[in-house]
Amino acid sequence: MKSRLLVIDDDSAIRETMRMLLEYDGYDVLLAASGQEGLAMVEKEAPDLAFLDVKMPGMDGLEVLSRLRGMNDSLPVVIVSAHGNTTTALEAGRLGAFRFIEKPLSKDYVLDAVREGLELGTLRRENRQLRSALETRHQVVGESGELRSVMDQVRRAAPTNATVLILGESGAGKELIARAVHRNSLRAKEPFVQVNCAAIPEELIESELFGHERGAFTGATEKQTGKFEQADRGTIFLDEVGDMSPKTQAKVLRVLQEGEVERLGSARTIKVDVRVIAATNKDLEEEIAAGRFREDLYFRLSVIPIKAPPLRDRRDDIPALVSHFTAQYSQDHNRRPANFSREAIEALKQARWRGNIRELKNVVERLLIMSERDVISGRDVTDVVGQSGAVGSGASTGVPAALAAAATLRAFKEATERAWLVDRLREHAWNISKTAEVIDTPRSNLYKKLEQYGIRQEVDG
Repeated sequence: MKSRLLVIDDDSAIRETMRMLLEYDGYDVLLAASGQEGLAMVEKEAPDLAFLDVKMPGMDGLEVLSRLRGMNDSLPVVIVSAHGNTTTALEAGRLGAFRFIEKPLSKDYVLDAVREGLELGTLRRENRQLRSALETRHQVVGESGELRSVMDQVRRAAPTNATVLILGESGAGKELIARAVHRNSLRAKEPFVQVNCAAIPEELIESELFGHERGAFTGATEKQTGKFEQADRGTIFLDEVGDMSPKTQAKVLRVLQEGEVERLGSARTIKVDVRVIAATNKDLEEEIAAGRFREDLYFRLSVIPIKAPPLRDRRDDIPALVSHFTAQYSQDHNRRPANFSREAIEALKQARWRGNIRELKNVVERLLIMSERDVISGRDVTDVVGQSGAVGSGASTGVPAALAAAATLRAFKEATERAWLVDRLREHAWNISKTAEVIDTPRSNLYKKLEQYGIRQEVDG
């Protein structure tokens, strides 16, 4: 299919010259004699690239370019001018033009701009599609009253720069709420940088957050930009913020107060414009009373507190969530979507979801993988979830399904150890250091066990 190019120029001779040149090279060409006509043609014909003259009566090229950005921000635009100057070129670049060409036009320059512009347009469209797919993956799903209340708070908080503290149990969707705040904010097109404070070893978290200079510590062979710098003009999401050490808490407080960071090994401060969203499954007021969390940081973070409701309080959302996870899995694995019977949905609604939405997602995927039928039945669900509604328990024996399926004593012992470790990790919000301390084993040994059994938070939640 031929690419479609639009030429917007009030000079009929230029329009005709461009038409002949571009058609000869195999392109479909559209012509507009004014800015207003060009805008209408963009809306009606959806061209793949536009050439735009600067000096035109009525609406000039820069005004047209500004309006084009609002209509189609992926359309590549080449600015053409007989009165080229640095100021005009810079303004055109600021408004989104990717190339500036001076008259009289050179055939080689024009065709080179077309090739580069079409490649750029393809990349922009692919990026938009990927972003759309990512937004769908991180969509907050459901229409329950509890969720509507949360999303109303998100809509109110999003347009501001206020810090947001999201509270809730593990797996309740705190990250999705954080992304919704960012997606609906004025920073939506800027970076969203996520940091899991519980997953980073204490000795590395300052380097991760604030960066370091080469030679700042043993092993620092290269300069590293910290997460706060990476999030400049955007949003940083501090997940499991309650697991930060007091030293790191003090530095985060300084960023919130002063808007600046200092890399490890450097005395120079760097200004950053970052919106902070934090989340935790801990009761921070209890942590403050126990001396483990700074009260002044808590007040800075909780300007707008949002509570993520557990799944047991929004069971009416389970059918929509199951449909969402099924469609997602089918797309990822190129499989025809299976259906869940009414009995299956009812069994899922009655289950005890200690791991909340993350646990429901895992169960849905397990059912889709293990079932050989097009319709998931209520019996399929109880085989995985259990008659009692406790996820993972066997339907008839009361023994967890993974243990009941063990063929040998060794397999039973390994399955038991794995289940116990996952339970302890969940209990301590997947904080490796804390879990290792509580179960009285070296952290290095716990890491080996995680690798041995393939235990991962995104899978075992």
